[in-house]
Amino acid sequence: MHRHGTCQTRAVPDTAESLGARELSRQARAEGPLVTVRGASRQYGDLVAVDDVTLDVARGTILGVIGPSGSGKTTLVRMLTGTLTPTKGELRVLGQEPRKFTRHVRERIGYMPQHFVLSEELTASENVSFVASLFGLLWPRRGRRVREVLQLVDLWEARGRRARQLSGGMQRRLELACALVHDPTVLFVDEPTAGLDPMLRQTIWTEFRRLRDAGRTLVVTTQYVGEAEYCDQVAVLANGQLVALATPEDLRRSAIGGDVVQVATAQPFDGDLLRQVAGVRNIDQTTPRHLLVVTDDAGETIPRLVQEVSKAGGEVVSSSEYRPSFDEVFAKLVANGGDAATSAGGAGGSERHVPRAA
Repeated sequence: MHRHGTCQTRAVPDTAESLGARELSRQARAEGPLVTVRGASRQYGDLVAVDDVTLDVARGTILGVIGPSGSGKTTLVRMLTGTLTPTKGELRVLGQEPRKFTRHVRERIGYMPQHFVLSEELTASENVSFVASLFGLLWPRRGRRVREVLQLVDLWEARGRRARQLSGGMQRRLELACALVHDPTVLFVDEPTAGLDPMLRQTIWTEFRRLRDAGRTLVVTTQYVGEAEYCDQVAVLANGQLVALATPEDLRRSAIGGDVVQVATAQPFDGDLLRQVAGVRNIDQTTPRHLLVVTDDAGETIPRLVQEVSKAGGEVVSSSEYRPSFDEVFAKLVANGGDAATSAGGAGGSERHVPRAA
């Protein structure tokens, strides 16, 4: 839609930040992925928690691992951090097998587990300071970082309270502060926004994107399907299997089958009359006057739909592209078992990988 007025469009010059991000992207393509998973499986007796998962994560990207409870998200992260050994397959982080991390590599990795593991008797600031000391941070840098991360997660005013006196949501934020305090190169975060209010969840994701733009690599698990929008790549897990691996936008297209156009007509209209329009893949007649049309390209198809309705004696009162929510996308991908899933390459997008689907 075009707007008329006095506002003029002008080119935005490159900033140091945008040029830096571009340089990091070039470096990421040159050095390859920082996290690789090849045919990884983890079995507990007869239960297969993770089943033959293959994926890559390049430097300076956020991979969101999304799936329902019990889908294998936490098990995958625990294998990548070295707390679990895969039953089969190969995993590497910063070029090393997780179970054989050297001290130098461990110091470049941050991990926020799903459950609270900090000392309940230490205060919030003491917990963060203790973790910082384990990574060799000395004063005054340690004190500065403790303040920065506690302010980030909105806990600075509660810095003197013991961890056991904090609410569940505040404890989650404290764990995130500890995971960030040593400024890791690769950060694994398991359900970071569970129990947080929407405003604070947005703050956390803003920080994740800032870390990404600074060249950090993040693997984030979440049950909040809508948070897929904040990720560069999304891995959808169901029953331990990777059913989709793509960018958020490609996930939408692969789940639905293309772009979606919603059309409203002045009078009841038979949607079947539009099935022969070029580019139309499917039509869902939601009401006698409302249609959802799946098409190859919404921009090209909308004028054709308007023309075809007019030729048939009808009138279009509104037409626009419809963006399905990620709840709809996720439900359809899981229901399809990956048949509609596509891969847009590893998290850096420089290669193409076809995930093993259910």
